[in-house]
Amino acid sequence: MRVLVIGGGGREHALVWKISQSPKVTEVFCAPGNAGTATIATNVPIPADQIDQLLQFAEENEIGLTVVGPEQPLVMGIVDRFQEKGLRIFGPSARAAELEGSKAFSKNIMKKYGLLTAEYEIFTSHEKARKYFDEETGPIVVKASGLAAGKGVILCQNAQEGRDAVDTIMKDKSFGEAGDEVVIEEFLEGPEVSVLAFTDGNTVLLMDSAQDHKAALDGDKGPNTGGMGAYSPAPVFTDILRQKVRDKIMFPLVRAMKAEGRPYKGILYAGLMLTKHGPKILEFNARFGDPETQPLLVRMESDIVPLFEACVDGTLDQCDLQWKPESSVCVVMAAKGYPGSYEKGKEIFELDEAGALPDVVVFHAGTKLEDGKVLTNGGRVLGVTATGPDTASAIAKAYEAVGKIKWDGIHYRTDIGARDKK
Repeated sequence: MRVLVIGGGGREHALVWKISQSPKVTEVFCAPGNAGTATIATNVPIPADQIDQLLQFAEENEIGLTVVGPEQPLVMGIVDRFQEKGLRIFGPSARAAELEGSKAFSKNIMKKYGLLTAEYEIFTSHEKARKYFDEETGPIVVKASGLAAGKGVILCQNAQEGRDAVDTIMKDKSFGEAGDEVVIEEFLEGPEVSVLAFTDGNTVLLMDSAQDHKAALDGDKGPNTGGMGAYSPAPVFTDILRQKVRDKIMFPLVRAMKAEGRPYKGILYAGLMLTKHGPKILEFNARFGDPETQPLLVRMESDIVPLFEACVDGTLDQCDLQWKPESSVCVVMAAKGYPGSYEKGKEIFELDEAGALPDVVVFHAGTKLEDGKVLTNGGRVLGVTATGPDTASAIAKAYEAVGKIKWDGIHYRTDIGARDKK
């Protein structure tokens, strides 16, 4: 079977890497891909949001399964378009993907069906959103409702910071149209954990846990990013918590979406805060997380392709999911300045040396090939991922590899996984 992976980041390199190991697969394509996917798949120069071109490519090249990485084409309706043409594609429909495409929609679904989340209010008026802070004084969270590449969340310590955040999102349009509507919500405290699951609209099959590091700087300081690293499993996510999340969050959400006439198939990603009152939902995403996918997939023992097919076919109840006992850590190497402005086109050195280390895989994100050289081509450039018998050894291997890689203007956190270094 020929498989097409849509996207060009670290998540997509990890998906191509895992899919290419399946005995069911004869050839893998990646659109648009990056310098890393080019080593194990055929890159196709079609952007992820060009649905007509992607559809034409899939038809002309007899693609047996398409796997969608990023959220934008999902929200745009790529799954609906492919299915109309009789093509098999893994991911939620446009109406189901609104769970990520609109934080306001997502929060309202949670409220309607009694899913535990932060208290919130929704605003489409800049003036009314600012006025909210005339009476609100404590820590608060301001979110752009639309898609903002994981960066549209601002944590505010007081009312003035809240008003500034509203200005940034709604007036300055720092996240574009994503900020036409904002969600202002209660500030939750506790460790965060990412829980991803396969679902065919009825059955929910949870993956192992992972923990992401969103902030740009060590010690969880600085602005939010798309993710500066992740590790798996997260020891804080106990078996008891896992059962509770499955029974009280994931299953009820899938049932709710079905009741709303928006049956959900694909990856369901829950970002959770483990508060003193139990797990509460920060957000739902409609696809694999990035960088959580990288440490998860290097630990996944099972062939991933039958799971994709079962979600498409509605037969997930016949599947199970096996995990390697090792721990894994992914350290994101970013361009200097990320998540703000940064330069592209810097040559990257010693990639082969880093990738040759035992138990290390260097996943590419923002890279491109040019005249035989690998150049930086994005904010998050690489996801250096390592496995080990425990978190501490995986961390050591990952940072040994990180230390070998060079380019002009590297930025990375030095404390990925440190909160659970055992």
